[in-house]
Amino acid sequence: MADAEVADDPADGEPLGDEPIGETKVEETQIEETRTGRAQGSKALWHQTIPESVARVAVIGLVVVLGLGALCGWLGYRVHSQGRAERDRALFLEVGKQAAVNLTTIDYQTAEADVERILDSATGAFRDEFSGRADPYVDVVKKAQSVSSGVVTEAGVETMSAEEGQVLVAVTVQTTNRVVTEPQPPRYWRMKLTVSKVGNGAKISKVDFVS
Repeated sequence: MADAEVADDPADGEPLGDEPIGETKVEETQIEETRTGRAQGSKALWHQTIPESVARVAVIGLVVVLGLGALCGWLGYRVHSQGRAERDRALFLEVGKQAAVNLTTIDYQTAEADVERILDSATGAFRDEFSGRADPYVDVVKKAQSVSSGVVTEAGVETMSAEEGQVLVAVTVQTTNRVVTEPQPPRYWRMKLTVSKVGNGAKISKVDFVS
């Protein structure tokens, strides 16, 4: 009987095992909460990171688009400016060459029309000056029965701006008159003509003979 009273009753003592059951459940709950918290934190971080990344990409894309737009605009302007300069150069050169021919080609039988052609291709101070001398010039040509014909052998634009260009022209001139009826050795003239824009075209505004 004494031994039976001394024996321990598992129901009245401490639970079996190395750790208490209550503490194990608490730790499992804490671990689960920690995992849940980390998962929620990761989701929150993911939601915060994605919008920032998208915004960054959008900004970079916008900068690239604006840069490409500016580059295309600059290239377009360069192409347009270059094309306009080439057209102006061709215009100045053509007008200068034709003016040189007009100035060196005259026939006493068509002197008035030849002079009028020169005036039509002229502007500014040169036109005013030549117009004042046109009648005496026609008289001299008719009296001498002069016939001259000019041919451009070389021509080039020396300098130019948006409004005018300086054109150098080399001309070979063949002349006959009442006294000298046989063709003489040609004369070689060099001119520097200032060609100025007038409306949609251009006319000569100054003529210099150069050596």
